[in-house]
Amino acid sequence: MRESRAFRRIIVLLLLAIVIVAQTYIFWYFWNTHYSQGMTREFFFKGHIVMLFVYGLMFTIFCNVYGAFKLGSLQYSNLVFSQILALLFTNFIIYLQISLLSLKMVSPAAIIGMGFDNILCCLIWCGLAINVYRWLYPPRDMLLIYSDRDPDNLVKKIKTRQDKYMITEAVHCDEPVDKVRKLIRKHQAVLVCDIPSGKRNNIVKYCYMYDKRAYVTPKLSDIILIGAGQNTMFDSPLLVTRVRGLKWEEAFIKRVIDIIISLILCIPTVIVTLIVAIADMIWDRGPIFYTQERLTQNGKTFRILKFRSMKVDSETDGARLAAKDDDRITKIGKILRATHLDELPQVFNILMGQMSVVGPRPERPEIAAQYEEEIPEFRFRLKVKAGLTGYAQVYGKYNTTPYDKLKLDLYYIQHYKVWTDIQLILMTFKIMFLKENTEGVEKEQKTASIKKKVK
Repeated sequence: MRESRAFRRIIVLLLLAIVIVAQTYIFWYFWNTHYSQGMTREFFFKGHIVMLFVYGLMFTIFCNVYGAFKLGSLQYSNLVFSQILALLFTNFIIYLQISLLSLKMVSPAAIIGMGFDNILCCLIWCGLAINVYRWLYPPRDMLLIYSDRDPDNLVKKIKTRQDKYMITEAVHCDEPVDKVRKLIRKHQAVLVCDIPSGKRNNIVKYCYMYDKRAYVTPKLSDIILIGAGQNTMFDSPLLVTRVRGLKWEEAFIKRVIDIIISLILCIPTVIVTLIVAIADMIWDRGPIFYTQERLTQNGKTFRILKFRSMKVDSETDGARLAAKDDDRITKIGKILRATHLDELPQVFNILMGQMSVVGPRPERPEIAAQYEEEIPEFRFRLKVKAGLTGYAQVYGKYNTTPYDKLKLDLYYIQHYKVWTDIQLILMTFKIMFLKENTEGVEKEQKTASIKKKVK
């Protein structure tokens, strides 16, 4: 029965329903014992049901935003962290709602106490759910098909999730077709790593024919086509690619959101500036801010504003990326970089229209030129304004290769929606506390070069 797709899907849905019901029940208990009696108007049965529904709905929405239901993607610690973030936002909003219904700011003590019960429930459920999920979906035996480009970087990432994937064999795409097909039929899944388009297309179609799951590293043209629109004027399907970045109405809505969010962020920016100034006077005694030339839409340059996180005159030997354990980073800078707070002053760049809240991170002209020598398409990122946060920041790392950063940013540009921006803004709260997102490149690297060959 475990092999039945329907059975496995039902069990997963039951697991999700259990946590939604359990967390909503915890809210119902605290609502009933601490808040419902203090309302200005008496709550009847329907009123209680509405409150429960609102809480359950908000919890579900935030869990989807933070990926707290992705049992197959996230490991235990990340799943717990995602669900706690969802609970924090849900409980904060429900607290404001209760205060509005009471016509006064109610005591947050019960909500805080409820939070501890929420977290306990979360810890138990995440452990149970992941174990059940792994029982339902044991690791897949995977075949790696590679070409002349070194697959080691991707293989290392796959090996960190041996609870999901086990690469048991590897074959070069130039091997005889019959041999490759025989190996495909032998495995449960296939990982296609950056091979020529013609061979890749044949392999994907063969996997589709034999119901084998295929994991494919996309090329830039694939990402552009995924975001293409459909033309139904003829009986032959046509895809129409977006070529000019955002539509004017999308750009207008995006600018309105930028102004609203940057104005809201001005207050915490001022507070953090005062704290940084005091800390700087004690430990570092240098300028608080740091400006640097960066690239934005259509290759225009501007001066980006940041909290200084490195020693003064740290680049006397030329522009280079921050490395792991970089001795140029100050004590204060380590904290600022770990929490991404060094980027906060860029709200003023956003207000001036030089940047957006969400978009590809602005690169230095010197670094971008180095990338473009290897990847001429790196300029595709300049079809929209540079951003404070972005797709590559949320789903990548500081030391993600420039080619992968380009893929992530291009995916954002080609699939832009207002909801995508909102989701990325909320996801930024999560990555602020994830250390791996701020890892530097290796010390011997000036850039995250992609030019590697198979050994």
